[in-house]
Amino acid sequence: MIPKNKVSDLISKHSSLEKELSSGEIDKKKFAEKSKDYSDLNEIIKEIKQYYNFDKEKKDLEKIVSDTNSEKEIKELASKELEALIKNNEKNEKKIKLFLLPKDDADKKNAIIEIRAGTGGLEASLFASDLFKMYEKVSHKKKWTLELISISKSEAGGLKEVIAVIKGKNIYSTLKYESGVHRVQRVPDTETQGRVHTSAATVAVLPEAEEVDVKIEEKDLRIDVFRSSGPGGQSVNTTDSAVRITHIPSGIVVSQQDEKSQIRNKEKGLKILRSRIYELERQKIENERSKDRKNKIGTGDRSERIRTYNFPQGRVTDHRINLTLHKLDEFLEGEIFDDMVESLNLQAQEEKLSSLN
Repeated sequence: MIPKNKVSDLISKHSSLEKELSSGEIDKKKFAEKSKDYSDLNEIIKEIKQYYNFDKEKKDLEKIVSDTNSEKEIKELASKELEALIKNNEKNEKKIKLFLLPKDDADKKNAIIEIRAGTGGLEASLFASDLFKMYEKVSHKKKWTLELISISKSEAGGLKEVIAVIKGKNIYSTLKYESGVHRVQRVPDTETQGRVHTSAATVAVLPEAEEVDVKIEEKDLRIDVFRSSGPGGQSVNTTDSAVRITHIPSGIVVSQQDEKSQIRNKEKGLKILRSRIYELERQKIENERSKDRKNKIGTGDRSERIRTYNFPQGRVTDHRINLTLHKLDEFLEGEIFDDMVESLNLQAQEEKLSSLN
């Protein structure tokens, strides 16, 4: 049960914001913030009002059902309405509980995605490339913008490492459960005896941090410049444009050499650094909150094997929720990616609700 006073407070807040925003007397600086609060409440206010009136409507219908003077047809109609009312109230209660759960401020942010080839040599780098293509396709279908930050290629079209920023609506909330070790099982093109090989790639999804989220002091940075180098040690250019940034307090190191300009490399490096520091602080808070929870989803633990892509059997399995989809090709095309995300979100919500209860 949700305390009625909490529901009443939300109705009062919605009404108060509505009056304030329509008055035209609100401070311009506060207008955007209050508009956002009003918009968030608007999404749930119908369910809140129905939940608030549930007891009265239930009693009224029960009175009709138990009234011996009521006609049979009216009693039957009231009985059906009562059944529907109770079912609808259960749905409303769950929606409101989810709304009342503590919000993750990072959910609405853009995301920086980092993919690295793991164990498995060339096959791991080819798989890292497949994963990147999958996220590209998902971005294209959702009309997100994907901007490459840095890329390190291997032979045969594989990727040793790729870092990109994905921009759009609620990106981090959609992609945050992708962090972890992705395992692939397939027969490599070079395998003559048809044996299945297992290799892996790691994915890290970080909320893109703005300067307002993370203030980095110049005194906390050590910046080294060096000459960019391409594959096989070939010089990309003859100037010292590559940048290595070390954040002394956390020990986080970022290198950037994709741009010919030292200034652009520094800007890109600071973007990645800011997001990694932000994620580090978020993880500290999250770990404090979830010390007692054993089965977490989307912890971002890089050592956790989260998913297996089995090509011979044409399946993709997420080990955190024991979900197997027998449509591997469609999944890699981004066609049924949302099915996986919705299942992961659902279980995460169920766990949060059980801890709230």
